[in-house]
Amino acid sequence: MALRNLLGAIRPGLLARQRAGVTGLGRRLASSKAESVSSKAGSASPGPYDVDPLETFQPPVDKKHVPVGWATPLSISPDKWPGPDETPASDKETVIKPYTINFGPQHPAAHGVLRLILELSGEAVVHADPHIGLLHRGTEKLIEYRTYLQALPYMDRLDYCSMMTNEEVYSMAVEKLLNIDVPLRAKYIRVLFGEITRIINHCMAVGTHVMDVGGLTPFLYLFEERERCMEFYERVCGARMHSAYVRPGGVAQDLPRGLLHDIYEWANQYPDRLDEVEEMVTSNRVWLARTVDVGNITQKEALDWGITGPMLRSTGVQYDIRKSAPYEVYDRLEFDVPIGTKGDVFDRYLIRMEEMRQSIRIIKQCLDQMPEGPHKVDDWKIAPPPRAAMKQNMEALIHHFKLFSEGYNVPAGETYTAIEAPKGEMGIFMVADGSTRPYKCHIRAPGYYHLGAINVFLKNALLADVVAVIGTMDLVFGEVDR
Repeated sequence: MALRNLLGAIRPGLLARQRAGVTGLGRRLASSKAESVSSKAGSASPGPYDVDPLETFQPPVDKKHVPVGWATPLSISPDKWPGPDETPASDKETVIKPYTINFGPQHPAAHGVLRLILELSGEAVVHADPHIGLLHRGTEKLIEYRTYLQALPYMDRLDYCSMMTNEEVYSMAVEKLLNIDVPLRAKYIRVLFGEITRIINHCMAVGTHVMDVGGLTPFLYLFEERERCMEFYERVCGARMHSAYVRPGGVAQDLPRGLLHDIYEWANQYPDRLDEVEEMVTSNRVWLARTVDVGNITQKEALDWGITGPMLRSTGVQYDIRKSAPYEVYDRLEFDVPIGTKGDVFDRYLIRMEEMRQSIRIIKQCLDQMPEGPHKVDDWKIAPPPRAAMKQNMEALIHHFKLFSEGYNVPAGETYTAIEAPKGEMGIFMVADGSTRPYKCHIRAPGYYHLGAINVFLKNALLADVVAVIGTMDLVFGEVDR
């Protein structure tokens, strides 16, 4: 009741002020009588607070001085301040600045220990910086503290998908320093298992590459065949992966009975499995969209960056050490070296598939030409004597003990020995000082050079192409980080 009386007393004054043209209430005290308010309204000038509350308050903008409360860049002098940006948001162009992300090591396609720092502009890769060393174990330094025979198992732990080829290049380097020649049967066994190793490597490379891009079935098909090759490893040396089978002077032991026949049967049916994989993959439109014209590289770029193997041959350079500088018995065998034309991911896939077919040709020729004879040199200072001789001959027992405890002295000298490993040129630069241990052993791993050129492979690439390019490089970080 009291509120109603109060409103009734105020309402006549408001009506009078509106008739007089005064719109703002402000802080100016109104007269108690409505008549006095209406008489003074026409003559009084509006005060600083007589504004319409419904209108937006906009202070006057001074173009020469920055109003208090406005934030300006430090690079702009206050007396040259252009004023607030009055351009509508709809007329402004959105500018996305390049940003940096970590690709790996947690990413499933980063192969475990790769950290790739990508600079992206939207979805396009501006720059790729590989950071390596997460698997660094100091292999080259450890070798300096082992005898020549004790250092051999370190080779298996480098590229752990191409075990026997790593052992082969190390053994050839030591044999060159020792100036010895291994028996012919040992050479054929090395080539036989070198090509089985190439198939093991390419099964892993192609299978995991297709799986990274999105296909699982070829991975299962190829790994089934890879398991059969691992069985051949196990039958010849007792180990599936870290074989330590190829040694300076030959191989550790002769082939078991029946192994050559089983390898021949497997080699006859393996090309059919390759056909099944190619039926699913080679003409698949998703695979073509992810690999054709992706990761291109020119011949000059490949040669400048020291790229070898299938990565180099995809550009059209026909360089294969088995043909250019034959070692072991490759000069007695017939095989072709596939090359590409465009240097992209798809070419490298086709090259690896064809290399597996050529490896089958080489394996069959080794099986046909396998000679009889010893499997290691007949020098007990380099190769251990037979077990039967150790039980009867005291000299053989002493040689065995000295070989595995002290090792053999290698004449002073140095050598660079290289072979065509599945990933490219695998080289060993070894320096001997006349003692039983290497003075220096530098390992030229192909994957190290391929990863170093990843920024060249990723020019004009998108983020999704990074996975395809890493897959086509066939990286194993045991040899990259060493």
